[in-house]
Amino acid sequence: MLVSAVLDWHTPLDEALAALPEMAASDRAAAHRLAAAVLRRLGSLDAVLEPYLRRAPPPAVRHVLRLGAAGLLLLGTAAHAAVATAVELARSQGLAPFAGLVNAVLRRLAALGPALLDAFDGPRLDTPAWLWAAWSPNARAIATAHAQEPPLDLTLKPGAAAPPGGILLPTGSSVRMPPGTRVSELPGFAEGEFWVQDAAAAIPARLLAPRRGERVADLCAAPGGKTAQLAAAGADVVAVERDEGRLARLKANLRRLRLEVETVAADAGEWRTGERFPAILLDAPCSATGIIRRHPDIARLRRPRDIASLAVLQDRLLHAAAHLLAPGGRLIYAVCSLQPEEGPARVAAALERLSLVLDPFTQAELAAMPEALTAEGSFSTHPGLWPERGGMDGFFAARLCRR
Repeated sequence: MLVSAVLDWHTPLDEALAALPEMAASDRAAAHRLAAAVLRRLGSLDAVLEPYLRRAPPPAVRHVLRLGAAGLLLLGTAAHAAVATAVELARSQGLAPFAGLVNAVLRRLAALGPALLDAFDGPRLDTPAWLWAAWSPNARAIATAHAQEPPLDLTLKPGAAAPPGGILLPTGSSVRMPPGTRVSELPGFAEGEFWVQDAAAAIPARLLAPRRGERVADLCAAPGGKTAQLAAAGADVVAVERDEGRLARLKANLRRLRLEVETVAADAGEWRTGERFPAILLDAPCSATGIIRRHPDIARLRRPRDIASLAVLQDRLLHAAAHLLAPGGRLIYAVCSLQPEEGPARVAAALERLSLVLDPFTQAELAAMPEALTAEGSFSTHPGLWPERGGMDGFFAARLCRR
């Protein structure tokens, strides 16, 4: 069960999904959507279920109830189908003695309907306390955005046409499709006309402003969205990635897009070459709290102690990137994190230790997303921005130059 894999075994949802037995793509997509709905609204679902449970059920039974409640209250599944599926799931998981409980509780929820959720403060209940505190004063806006299934954003290759039904966003190269869109079924996918990339995630590579023919190092490059941006802009890209599986995925993505780059299987923190690059993009490993709306399992897998250990890794990568940077060269440091310890604090530490200076972004560079320009001249977004358009992921980026 996917929910159990995340909550009980601390397995990322994508890994749990990949481990499922062979099944139709539509069934796999439905299983993912249901599990994601549970993880996205976990606190609210537990609050709704609590009045109908005389005593705490075993964790596996609670997971079945959560899945049934999510189908009924969040995804609009027909009552008879949601209840019957949950009861059958309980039996198939060796929980037959609890099938009556599952049936009774879910029937009561079905009778009362989605209005049950209105009695609770969903954004607060669905957000771990440590994250809520860290995101102040934007916590409510962020958590409200997390409650919604996000749209699908695409980055177009230069000259490519937007797929039917897409809306061109103010950034110019991102197209937004409705939630639930299956990218592989869109016209132009097989021809390599676009790739999946949130509108905010597409900004750091654009801020690097690669020039045609310029040598650019893309560190921690997988899965390759930013690599594709750099290559499509005409840069001569060296993509460095430590994880062999993720590197294979990057190569497959670039083959579909018909883009050529040089790839290197190496830890970017240890990679040594005699070459110095005029431009470097470092999209560093991080807590990924900025993409919880797309990966709701992150909120359940991350712990406060993770931030400190990731900061050590980010400092090591920044140190390595600084030594790969040519004099006068520019480095974009980016993380898909909402935690200040991984963004502004890492830049401040790098400026103290390394031969780097901050080169602030300008209003002209961020004219399409002015709300993302910080007082210090960095780029910072969170999911509560653009609520009328469907939000965006949380990203931080800063431009550093070598003295």
